[in-house]
Amino acid sequence: MASAATCLHATSSIQAQGSKHVFPLQMVSKGFSLDMQLRAKRKNFPASLKLHAVHASSSHSSIADPIEVPSNNNSGDSEKKSTEASLILIRHGESLWNEKNLFTGCVDVPLTKKGVEEAIQAGKRISNIPIDMIYTSSLIRAQMTAMLAISEHRRKKVPIIIHNENEQAQKWSQIYSEETKKQSIPVITAWQLNERMYGELQGLNKQETAELFGKEKVHEWRRSYDVPPPNGESLEMCAERAVAYFRDQIVPQLLAGKNVMIAAHGNSLRSIIMYLDKLTSQEVIDLELSTGIPMLYIFKNGMFVRRGSPIPPSEAGVYAYTRRLALYRQKLDKLDEMFE
Repeated sequence: MASAATCLHATSSIQAQGSKHVFPLQMVSKGFSLDMQLRAKRKNFPASLKLHAVHASSSHSSIADPIEVPSNNNSGDSEKKSTEASLILIRHGESLWNEKNLFTGCVDVPLTKKGVEEAIQAGKRISNIPIDMIYTSSLIRAQMTAMLAISEHRRKKVPIIIHNENEQAQKWSQIYSEETKKQSIPVITAWQLNERMYGELQGLNKQETAELFGKEKVHEWRRSYDVPPPNGESLEMCAERAVAYFRDQIVPQLLAGKNVMIAAHGNSLRSIIMYLDKLTSQEVIDLELSTGIPMLYIFKNGMFVRRGSPIPPSEAGVYAYTRRLALYRQKLDKLDEMFE
């Protein structure tokens, strides 16, 4: 498994040749070269600039990387050429039934206060990673996690649940402002991403159930790949619906260059990770996902590469998950804000 790539936290600056203006920037990973685009918005700045980023690293070495900034006519070309997209997976924060040690399954239970905080912290971890679309299950604990996490994102776009249940729902929820649409992130809910349905175990205390049916039998229901609990789903059955939805609905968005976040559940996400990492049925049953901890993948040239769990910006500065995509967009946004 690939470990998370991080940048050292240090002070940097960027300066236009022949200009007195020096702009402070966050540290980017040492040795990175960055193509950037800038829309010049002030008369005293030309449309095309040559910039140098000077990095002060923790190793006390300084590096000057030449950065060519093209004119407005070429704006957006680098992004169009990029075939990379980010995929973020987040298991919902702690629910009220998690707290009570009850089998939850497809019962619609909200988050605890701890779960709310876990979702907020997850959002801080991914606050610098671009997100264009959000997918979540039809259950409130996953939807709460998605909404709370995206509220911490630096772009401050508004998540809006898309209602495609019928023609009337589509019409009544239509947005008529293109500018408002640009400041929004569509949220798609899908029952296929729901937690595994635990059948007759739903609502039962896990400890009491083990005492009633025996620890080995309950362990088999919970941790085997193809043995379902009474009138419930096995992990294999959950994987059939979750992976099919992922392939049919989410992969096309990634192919189109959309950056996607999925907020879902332990078993539906384990199923997707099994597909992404090509795990065996034995390997996936040993996979544990913590609540509220995001997992990042990079989708490039039809392949998924795991990059681990992003580190909060307060701990290690900018999280560098790709050279051209993340750093490019972060620096471009900062420069755009300076010239507004």
